[in-house]
Amino acid sequence: MSGKMQWAVGLMTGTVLDGNIDVALLRTDGDRIDGFGAHALYPYDAQTNAMLASCLEQAKVWAFDGPEPAVFAQAEARITRAQSDAVARLVAEAGLAMADIVAVGFHGQTVLHRAPTEQRLGQTRQLGDGHAMAGRLGVPVVFDFRSGDMAAGGQGAPMCPVYHGALLDRLEGGAATAILNLGGVANVTARDGLGGLAAFDTGPANAPINDFMGARGLGEMDRDGRLAATGQVDEGLLARALAHPYLTRPYPKSLDRFDFGHDWVADLSDADGAATLTAFTASAVGRGLDLLPQRPDRLIVCGGGRRNPTLLAMIERYARVQADRAENVGWEGDATEAQCFAYLAMRRLRDLPVSYPGTTGVAAPMIAGQIAPV
Repeated sequence: MSGKMQWAVGLMTGTVLDGNIDVALLRTDGDRIDGFGAHALYPYDAQTNAMLASCLEQAKVWAFDGPEPAVFAQAEARITRAQSDAVARLVAEAGLAMADIVAVGFHGQTVLHRAPTEQRLGQTRQLGDGHAMAGRLGVPVVFDFRSGDMAAGGQGAPMCPVYHGALLDRLEGGAATAILNLGGVANVTARDGLGGLAAFDTGPANAPINDFMGARGLGEMDRDGRLAATGQVDEGLLARALAHPYLTRPYPKSLDRFDFGHDWVADLSDADGAATLTAFTASAVGRGLDLLPQRPDRLIVCGGGRRNPTLLAMIERYARVQADRAENVGWEGDATEAQCFAYLAMRRLRDLPVSYPGTTGVAAPMIAGQIAPV
């Protein structure tokens, strides 16, 4: 399966809308990881951030019913230009030329994700024009990673487990070590004990906490978990929230960033509300680990939530597992998801599968993404 090691670039912007474009270089053949290259967070301008926030709000009303909101096309053009510029900037700053890049993996901006049910297929919408990006950069672009999986009956998420598996192979941690990504939602990737991968969204991560902070006029996020650290967890309210049927549903399963909200802590103080929401995220991780064939005793934590020491401490307390930041094993937590889409782009060029029955629930292993040629 091994091939020639080459440079690819990956792009990611999450549903928490932190205002940044995550972009990273990865040297890989789509199977093995040869080396991590430069990475960066480049900010969007204020107008683009406001437009994306509007897209998420209008997407909830649209709900895949009828014509798309007009703002989608406007935002798609803006983020495609901005992310194309981010790729060119990173490549230049790394001392490379675009001719050194084999492919770009362009995830796009998720505005709505609806998981499948027994009655219907799931649906997902990511903003991003891969063909326009390929034209701007002069490099093949792989995009639209999720819709094919969903059309085949899969969850369309998570998409990173095959990359996480390659990272775990480098650690040689076996089934005792798993990867937890804390973005808008939380997802876990683990070895299933048989050499395969098990992966799913465990529950919410940063999204409800960020939304709670915004609704209370306290800023965009609970930075470093400072507010939650001063509060008291309402254990009774938490126990009732943990009765949510999603948490014990067998995997594969996936979430939209709006599937779990913060209204259920509306009667709590700011600090207690933040603490209780944080404890819910941590407890949901634990419920997810309980579903695995072999419960890991160590999590390597990636994504923005890894910067929240209060959340990590609560994961260790409520999920009963060691939680280590990605940096503790030599990874760059801010770059992991962008690196993933560089890896997935290379897999697409080689027609290697990305989603599996144990990760998205698709019936058979599937390749992922469309290729926009130059």
